Amino acid sequence: MKEAELNRIRADFPNLGCQVHGHPLAYLDNAATTMKPRQVIEAITNHYRAETANVHRGLHHLSVLATKKYEGAREKVVRFINAGSEQEIIFTRGTTEAINLAASSYGGHLLKPGDEILVSQMEHHSNIVPWQLVCQSRGLRLKVIPMDESGQLRLDRFRELLTERVRLVALVYTSNALGTINPVEQIIEEAHGMGAVVLLDAAQTIAHLEVDVQELDCDFLAFSGHKMFGPTGIGVLYGKENLLEQMPPYQGGGEMISQVTFAKTTYNALPYKFEAGTPPIAQAIGLGAAIDYIESIGFAQISEHEELLRVHASAQLARIPGLRIIGTAARKAAICAFSLEEIHPHDLGTFLDQRGIAVRTGHHCAQPVLDFFGLPATTRASFSVYNSLQEVDLLAAAIEEARSFFL
Repeated sequence: MKEAELNRIRADFPNLGCQVHGHPLAYLDNAATTMKPRQVIEAITNHYRAETANVHRGLHHLSVLATKKYEGAREKVVRFINAGSEQEIIFTRGTTEAINLAASSYGGHLLKPGDEILVSQMEHHSNIVPWQLVCQSRGLRLKVIPMDESGQLRLDRFRELLTERVRLVALVYTSNALGTINPVEQIIEEAHGMGAVVLLDAAQTIAHLEVDVQELDCDFLAFSGHKMFGPTGIGVLYGKENLLEQMPPYQGGGEMISQVTFAKTTYNALPYKFEAGTPPIAQAIGLGAAIDYIESIGFAQISEHEELLRVHASAQLARIPGLRIIGTAARKAAICAFSLEEIHPHDLGTFLDQRGIAVRTGHHCAQPVLDFFGLPATTRASFSVYNSLQEVDLLAAAIEEARSFFL
């Protein structure tokens, strides 16, 4: 990406102009959450300033306007991931609730005792715990696809585990702890060949790679707005319409009903059957603005720039004595997790923060990954389209400085 274009993009993000402990902010914690561009901030602010109202059943002008913006955001999601229709897009609070919805409503009602669910060893906790809960309540079995030392899935073991008893495969598209981009197309095809449905956790993919649910042929897909330049408190569960039609409601209350009596309740049509209560109106509008923003840059430019950052960061970090990169898969996102000799990641993270560099330390809500590598925690730098090569160099130089300070 040319410097002028990068500067233009960076100018859209007010937070990037912050000073932290007297240093310009180098924000390298994008896998946790992304910064928000002014276009998203303004869309949310404008809703609260000029069009605040509840949606759907209101007949007055503001309600009609808010409904149009809210449902317009759903239409944008349909286009963005190439879903079949608006009926397949359920607004949730984020990836975690989207997976919990699928686990509770599909897993908890349509799977039978003795059925098996496959997850991978590199899953985020939000794609492990909901399936554990449904397994405990329904008498299902949870099995784990192992990975190798590079952080790649063992496809040979996946095929051994994929028997006719497996009814669902829940898989992360891109690992938040390793950066591994899984071969989801191949896994979906093979799972479908055995009659299993597939849920993809696309939280770490949605802002970095073009996702086409019809081309992937996934059955469910979950992602969050706050990891794609949108607000917190909004996410999406995509589900194939025929599956969503079979699933009972996840929560009860207003909006998800068609008619209520004390004797019986009939449920609303899709997607509203799964959207009980007042929805996240401003957040959905912000998500729509975030989609507009991503599309204005284009995935070709985003992918090219982030790959440049990943390659440069990997090379710079690999030169630091005692530094071990965790996750060296052949196909990776712009995520670099590492350990550094005897320096605890929390100490390193604090040291970097004092120099204005924001990274993430800990187990990244993926404790089984850290257990596999025999580590209590790692330091993770994760990049987005607004990051620069100079910020990568600052990171590497600060890590070298930390080595001299601690060792």
